[in-house]
Amino acid sequence: MKDEKKFKNFILLWATQTLSRLGSSLTPFALILWAYGETGSALGTALLTVSSYVPYILLSLPVGTLTDRMNKKRLMLLSDTVAALCTSVVLFVWLSGNLELWHLYLVNCITGTAQTFQQPASEVATTLVTPEDKYQKAGSLNALAYSVINMASPVIATALYSAGGLTLVIIVDLSTFLVAFLSLIFLVRIPEIKDGERKDGHIMIDLNEALGFLRTNVGILQVILFLAAINFIASIYNAALPAMILSFESESALAAVQSTAGIAMIAGSIISTILPVPKSRVKMIIISLFISMSTENFVLSFSRSSAIWCIGAFLGWLCIPVMNTNLDALMRSKIPSDIQGRVYSARNMLQFFTIPVGYLAGGFLVDMVFEPFMADKSDTVLNYLFGTGKGSGAAFLFAVIGVMGVVVCVIFSRLKAMRKLEG
Repeated sequence: MKDEKKFKNFILLWATQTLSRLGSSLTPFALILWAYGETGSALGTALLTVSSYVPYILLSLPVGTLTDRMNKKRLMLLSDTVAALCTSVVLFVWLSGNLELWHLYLVNCITGTAQTFQQPASEVATTLVTPEDKYQKAGSLNALAYSVINMASPVIATALYSAGGLTLVIIVDLSTFLVAFLSLIFLVRIPEIKDGERKDGHIMIDLNEALGFLRTNVGILQVILFLAAINFIASIYNAALPAMILSFESESALAAVQSTAGIAMIAGSIISTILPVPKSRVKMIIISLFISMSTENFVLSFSRSSAIWCIGAFLGWLCIPVMNTNLDALMRSKIPSDIQGRVYSARNMLQFFTIPVGYLAGGFLVDMVFEPFMADKSDTVLNYLFGTGKGSGAAFLFAVIGVMGVVVCVIFSRLKAMRKLEG
């Protein structure tokens, strides 16, 4: 496939999958609003995300080896179909008036399993339809898509949820799935890796090869561990954010903050397309995450104004697309395409296992530690800094994770193998 035609194929895949991911992001946001309204518990709401990540983490390594052996398009279609069926089940139970939180935990486990197959297949498919000299542009477009989804989904989901409840949200979700599904079947061509590039050894050999690649490439491994530490902190943030904002303000305030984060990411995506290729992508990753960790967490912690929260969200998410673009290009250029599925899955297991741990920690810390601690305080310096009543404990927690984020960035910036990765 010629490079120009190949990149047009990428654009079609990117556009339709972005539409589908936008639709798919609406239902989880609406379910968070429903779950927190039903329980008022940060931990109960956080478990929605935990239940989807646990199978993803447990199955990543063996699934990655299977991904390298299987047809990428068929695997994506099958995974997306399973996820759509699960969403349809949620709609049916909701319409019957019997929806409970444990139903969502079970469904999320199944969709998380489907995502375990879909994600590495999609990653490899993107590499196969992208010319090597377009990796930077492809990374920028992926960052732009992620940004648009983060900006639009809270507003759209809140509006749809207010207008028609979960029913309307899920109908829109399934409609976008159908568009992407049909496009992937009839319009998108994903070339398979040539037989000479595919190794047909035992799965355990494939697993050892993936882990061996990471052991040999210590710099790549350190980047993955750096992102794992950041994901842990970011997951605590995600678990605490609804608890704090919905305690102090309303659903519209939460949607405004998260939409502002999306606007910031769109701006960051534009910046990432303008910036020249950096001398060190690793340095750009570190700087971007340092700016993110050292801004938004503290603004959220010390303010009670939704307008200022939005400013903090803008500062905190502006550099994330720059980080994602450079991370994406770094991984694609350093990992051979014929083993990307298994190496990406090993990366996912190491990099993302901290996400459910972070959500559990965030929910537990809000409900069991920081909120009870602040409830016992009155007229103290802590009340002056973080407020009073429900939500003040979550605000205190944001200050703590802000410090944690800065410390993690400083520590990993000093690791030689990571800094010399591109030397």
